[in-house]
Amino acid sequence: MTRVAVNGATGRMGKTVIETAADRDLEVVVGFDVEAGEVDGIPVVESDDIAGTLAEYDVDVVVDFSIPASTLPLAAACAETGTALVVGTTGFDEDEMASLKDASEETALLKATNFSQGIQVLNRLVSEAVATLDDYDLELMETHHNGKVDAPSGTANTLLETVQEERDVDPVYGREGYAPREDDEIGVFARRAGDIRGEHELILAGNDEVLSLSHRAEDRGVFAAGALDAADWLNGRDAGWYDFGAVVDA
Repeated sequence: MTRVAVNGATGRMGKTVIETAADRDLEVVVGFDVEAGEVDGIPVVESDDIAGTLAEYDVDVVVDFSIPASTLPLAAACAETGTALVVGTTGFDEDEMASLKDASEETALLKATNFSQGIQVLNRLVSEAVATLDDYDLELMETHHNGKVDAPSGTANTLLETVQEERDVDPVYGREGYAPREDDEIGVFARRAGDIRGEHELILAGNDEVLSLSHRAEDRGVFAAGALDAADWLNGRDAGWYDFGAVVDA
């Protein structure tokens, strides 16, 4: 049985991962967060000696839903101990991503901006649609709960990267005032409201028609289940950089 630790254990996603794991053939043995405590009977410790805690609880894989400042020391500790790491945190800058890539040279690390199987399929459809309808206008929109701090979402950025692999377009983040649309741009819009789990839509418009490719998550359990699938799949694999698409295709 895969032994799992959860970083960001008292956050929305951390709690959901712990709850979801209770119905699966793996075991959450400890959590990390800024304050010690307990979530559903799982001990949560302060992350001042991550490597020692990983060894003490014999952790196979850590699932991380936190913030970049918390993920980076965790990744360093996982690299030190050889503990596999699943990263669902978003908002990393280039230097922080480079640090994660460095950690993956010492341990198995899977980084994803979204752990929904549907989003993986959406990303593949986006690639095909953008390549085929190569003269259609593109607009990308995402909506999340009012507590999400990074914008656009990591998933929106992943979809944008997929678009840019097929088309040479520059993102325009919102529009205001006199803002005529250019042929080589894609509008990117972020909305924050209520407790919305996550909505993403790419529209392609031209030739008197509109194609809309969209995905909506109904519950955070979708992402927690995917992250746990990734943890189980990653356990025992060689050091390296992995993506969630390999888990979906397995």
